[in-house]
Amino acid sequence: MANKRTILTCAVTGNLTRLDMNPKLPCTPGQIADDCLAAADAGAAIVHIHVRYPDGRPSMELGHYRETVELIRKKNTALILNLTTGPGGRYHPSDENPAVAGPRTNFLPPMKRVEHVLALKPDVCTLDLNTMTFGTEVVINIPPNVTKMAEAIYGVGVKPEIEMFDSGDIHLANDLFAKGVLKKPAMACFVLGVKYGFPATTEAMMFARSMITDQVEWTAFGIGRAAFPMLAQSWILGGNCRIGMEDTVHIAKGKLTSGNGEPVDKARHVIEALGGELASAEEARERLGLT
Repeated sequence: MANKRTILTCAVTGNLTRLDMNPKLPCTPGQIADDCLAAADAGAAIVHIHVRYPDGRPSMELGHYRETVELIRKKNTALILNLTTGPGGRYHPSDENPAVAGPRTNFLPPMKRVEHVLALKPDVCTLDLNTMTFGTEVVINIPPNVTKMAEAIYGVGVKPEIEMFDSGDIHLANDLFAKGVLKKPAMACFVLGVKYGFPATTEAMMFARSMITDQVEWTAFGIGRAAFPMLAQSWILGGNCRIGMEDTVHIAKGKLTSGNGEPVDKARHVIEALGGELASAEEARERLGLT
């Protein structure tokens, strides 16, 4: 059971959540920034940020990231900003020839995937270790590419949050720690509930936790209907917590959330009802070794 204040992350929009799933999904830089600030007011110490085009399509534009970051920083300089580097790893084999990329491919060179991180130098950015089937495509994160991204991220003073979707990702992380590619103390996040990865169960979370070595501050979260149960489970097992519209568009069964502030507020109530307390952004910065 947790015996320290919980660092709560809000994942505000993600890459796969759609406007037809919840029309309150923030898409423009202004909307995303406003939801990040609302999440901070509700108790989140960290916001995990993807960006979008105004019509809701996922974006990788540096300008969208820059505007979002600047809007947040004008009003809140303590909140920890965690930018994604996940987009750029998806490969869709075309039907005619699987060696030729299909239309849903967004596969990019490693340095292109961290371009916005090098330019904006957020506090944290994600670093995905998964290579796995994802719908009808595959996500590819081979060790040489992960190594190039990690070196670039550390090189500008940003701390990677290591994203792990299955047990093989943790084996890879431990190998990269041993080689010095990844550095400790570290941040890690277990993603539960993505098909063909870790299931959203207590047993899977306990197994993932057992594989992590020392000096790793970990978070676990579930997606969809598992989001709030896995939030509580992560707290019980001593981890930090995450919630937000990337992970679930509902605040309760059959009820859409009005934005990201609402699930963060509910998460705070859940954690406090279990006997926990939330860490402030300043406290989280100190614990995570962020300047």
